[in-house]
Amino acid sequence: PSSEDSGLLNMKFDDILSEINGFGKFQIMLVLMQMLSRITLPCHFLLNNFMAAVPDHHCNLTSLDDGDAVFRSLTAEQKVAAGIPTEKHGSPSSCRMYVQPRYQNYSGNSSSEDEGSVHCQNGWVYDNSTFKSTLATEWDLVCSRKGMNKATATIFFIGVMAGAPLFGFFSDRYGRRPLLLVSYVTTIVFAALSAFSTSYVMFVIMRFFTGMSLAGITIISIVLNVEWCSIEHRTFAGIIISLDWTIGNWLLVGEAYLVNEWRMLVLTATSPLILALICWRWLPESARWLLVKGRADAAHRYIMKCAEMNNRTKCVASVTPTALLESVQTKMGEKKYSFVDLFKTSNIRKISVCSGIVWYGVAFTYYGISLNITGFGLNPYLTQFIFAFIEMPMKIGVYFSLNKMGRRNCQSGSLLLTGLCLFINMFVAKELWGIRTTVAVLGKALSEASFTIMYLYTTELYPTVVRQNGLGYTAFFARLGVSIAPLVMLLEDVWHLLPQVTYCAMALGCGLLAALLPETLNVRLPEVIEDLDNPR
Repeated sequence: PSSEDSGLLNMKFDDILSEINGFGKFQIMLVLMQMLSRITLPCHFLLNNFMAAVPDHHCNLTSLDDGDAVFRSLTAEQKVAAGIPTEKHGSPSSCRMYVQPRYQNYSGNSSSEDEGSVHCQNGWVYDNSTFKSTLATEWDLVCSRKGMNKATATIFFIGVMAGAPLFGFFSDRYGRRPLLLVSYVTTIVFAALSAFSTSYVMFVIMRFFTGMSLAGITIISIVLNVEWCSIEHRTFAGIIISLDWTIGNWLLVGEAYLVNEWRMLVLTATSPLILALICWRWLPESARWLLVKGRADAAHRYIMKCAEMNNRTKCVASVTPTALLESVQTKMGEKKYSFVDLFKTSNIRKISVCSGIVWYGVAFTYYGISLNITGFGLNPYLTQFIFAFIEMPMKIGVYFSLNKMGRRNCQSGSLLLTGLCLFINMFVAKELWGIRTTVAVLGKALSEASFTIMYLYTTELYPTVVRQNGLGYTAFFARLGVSIAPLVMLLEDVWHLLPQVTYCAMALGCGLLAALLPETLNVRLPEVIEDLDNPR
């Protein structure tokens, strides 16, 4: 062979990807096909903001109508004034009622909640002006049962937490492509079953398995995309992929506004997966994964297909399956890797411990803000839209920051600034909703930035042979954080600032810990664990 051919034969895999255009038509096609499934992620992950919304409500007063002609003659507003005690801030109680009407109340002399009132005896009446039906109105998940409403989000994320290591393990064992198919099919099935649930217990069980199924899309899709991109395009690819989440956020706002019945909303949020399932047949396997498994012929076919689509066939015409196998410097395809290998050496052990804790903090603070959209004084649709809108300029800023400041500094900085925003909002009065919302939106944008960075950062930290195991492991900790985040809001019954203090402390602590991770900017993706001891 010529000297040029010899150079090609001795290339590393990342060099070969660069030769065939590391972000050409082939990679664009891959990103677009993955977008169909990835836009469903925020629709499901943030679905509780609308599906589990709690509209204004008060006790059903029909029992006071019986045998009381005077009460029956009152208007709806007068009945509420006579039958419902007021809370400290002057609004009607959501959870208590009088056994006997207090007719003096609707003339202006209202009594407090504690004077002769009892818990609701005959259910509740809900304000359906914003939401036609929600989980709260379907199964009366209010007052003493409000914890059950919060638990629906927690149980869903426990499912994601359980699914992440499973999909990570099996996709490292059997490949990215087949496990994505499993994820698509099972998500569609369990989401449909949850929409047609006949009881609260059935619903939470189906949501658990929906979360478990969605975990596959969460961790596999981003790895498949990044593994097909060359070094110089990895940052751009990571940001482009994360825009799917932003698009999905916008989609969720539109879906929730147009579909205000929770069962139809679940089906609507899941519908893009049907298109993703159709497109799956054209989805390529990761050539990098095929090579570390010793399947050089299959990897060669995909590389040639990529080169053909990117009009770079001549550049790699002399590259053989054997040369591709040598490009990743490993013949360890027969070895079976597991989560134990994430702690095999001191370097990967440090990465695993630190990245797991940082992922917990990233997800904990992000969802602590995202699942509390009613706490800023604005319409929930408007708040969700603002949260989604701010993500686009933030991610553009992240792209330029990552290339200039590196992954580690950006990750640490975004978490610390998120904590600062949470700290500031603790001292802003609720009446100043404009300032609270502005600071909250900035904190939300920074927490979204930390999420975006961490996904890309994690794929670069772990070697190919355990990359999906690493993503599954860190996703487990992330979803553990997400599972706990909604329940932290219940701590406001202990002290109204305790949830904000908790979120703030977590963001600041994990921001400092992120500084211990190694930098990966412009570094080749490690193929085997030993590469971490000898970075290239």
